[in-house]
Amino acid sequence: MTVPSVGRMNKSQQASLQSEDYIKASQQIPSKTPASSATTTTTTTSSGSLVSKVTQLSNGIRVATEPSQGHFASLGVYVDAGSRYEDDNTRGVSHILDRLAFKSTKNRTSEQMMVDLEAAGGNVMCSSSRESIMYQSALLSQDLPKMLAIMADTIRNPAITEEELVEQQVSACHEIHEYWSKPEMILPELMHSVAYKDNTLGNPLLCPLDKLETMTTDDIKTYIDTWYRPERIVVSAVGEDHDRVVDLTEKLFGDMKVASSGSTSGSEQPKGGLLKSLFGKGSSSSVLTPDYETLSRQPAKYTGGTLLIPDDTQTFTHLFVGFEGLSIHDDDIYALATLQLLLGGGSSFSAGGPGKGMYSRLFSNVLNHYNWIESCMSFNHCYSDSGLFGISGSCYPGYESMLLEVIVRELELTTRAGRGGINQGELDRAKNQLRSSILMNLESKMVQLEDLGRQVQVHGYKVPVEELCAKIEKVTQQDMVRVARRVFGGQVGLTTGGSGEVTIVGQGNTKNLEGAAKVLEKYGLGKTAKW
Repeated sequence: MTVPSVGRMNKSQQASLQSEDYIKASQQIPSKTPASSATTTTTTTSSGSLVSKVTQLSNGIRVATEPSQGHFASLGVYVDAGSRYEDDNTRGVSHILDRLAFKSTKNRTSEQMMVDLEAAGGNVMCSSSRESIMYQSALLSQDLPKMLAIMADTIRNPAITEEELVEQQVSACHEIHEYWSKPEMILPELMHSVAYKDNTLGNPLLCPLDKLETMTTDDIKTYIDTWYRPERIVVSAVGEDHDRVVDLTEKLFGDMKVASSGSTSGSEQPKGGLLKSLFGKGSSSSVLTPDYETLSRQPAKYTGGTLLIPDDTQTFTHLFVGFEGLSIHDDDIYALATLQLLLGGGSSFSAGGPGKGMYSRLFSNVLNHYNWIESCMSFNHCYSDSGLFGISGSCYPGYESMLLEVIVRELELTTRAGRGGINQGELDRAKNQLRSSILMNLESKMVQLEDLGRQVQVHGYKVPVEELCAKIEKVTQQDMVRVARRVFGGQVGLTTGGSGEVTIVGQGNTKNLEGAAKVLEKYGLGKTAKW
């Protein structure tokens, strides 16, 4: 299951593809809801069946629902926040903030919160990504008012006590060390840091240890005050009556005030070390409240670059080769998603079997031919204004230069219009796999919920899956070659302002990877590509 991601680290199996031209004006029917002066937009398919309803309350909060059969419903609140909106002073806050969800509030102790959650039933979770903080629950329909009230309380009235913060700092410290001990987990994170050096999407999802040591409750509260604004919040539900969810949202969130322009810039707050007893040091520096207007409008700037981490303790050498991909709004996103399925890949030891990618290019051309390659797979991260696409692989020490050449060669083959290029049979197979992957993912109400909430957050409406599949079906061989050349030739930067450079990250025996630029030049990829 490999479709463009919108969410957290390497969420490449997210079933959410969007395009602004999917829904035509005639398919979006505005109306007034009786509960307030809010405006409701109904999205239907070309056959007239209902897809979703989106209501915007007077303060900017959007409420989205989608019908679904079954005995339970799903509920989520999505905040347009996350690591891309952090600066030097708030680095890592969103990572800790999602850990502090459903703790004590101004209205509930932590014990009372647990009691109320159990009384409401269902499952509840909170997670943060680069572009969103998500509060989600699967529950019985009768418990929806209780759960939405709990979510509203934890979002609007968190207590964030020092004891809770210290507890989560200690827990996060263990999590961070675990990530750094596993290359397959930390290298995708480092890939973003190198590809978007010192800006937006390059901000770490994991809280840096030096920031973890000195983070205060004031830092977190300031971040909430800055980014938890009604116009940045989407409440979504699947399998629930739309008017009911709108009424509940109006009661619980309707009094949130729209922040005045410039109200969050220029103020300073004292900052002290909470974990002095644990880490042996504190801080007396001050924290500057993030400049909302600047950070909220800052575009992602792809820089590219190389990061090689020598590490003789690794059993395998791990390598990531990537280029600037496409944003969620780009019309070519469907061809690029199909290209990822076509390349596919996996590990050398895999159950395989029909429908599991055993006929993908990286299985057929790489894993089935080179026994010194442990894994080889494509990746595709999509965001609101940029993306990251490439191939990752691992091999036994001593084969690093050969692995690099194999990866670059497979990328170059997709840019060919003739021999070795993409044939119609494998294109049809990839398109069928992509469509089936999306449809099967959307059978899960939690996936359906996140897909709805994030699409409304990004686009303002839900793309009908019928229209989405039609777009995938229209992808041709010519589209695939054109998009491959656009991405692997560094041409995406012509519209995004990116550098067009390749991004290379490796860990292990990396000495033989220092000549990567010459290998790319040999195969005609990167900014110097001539097609």
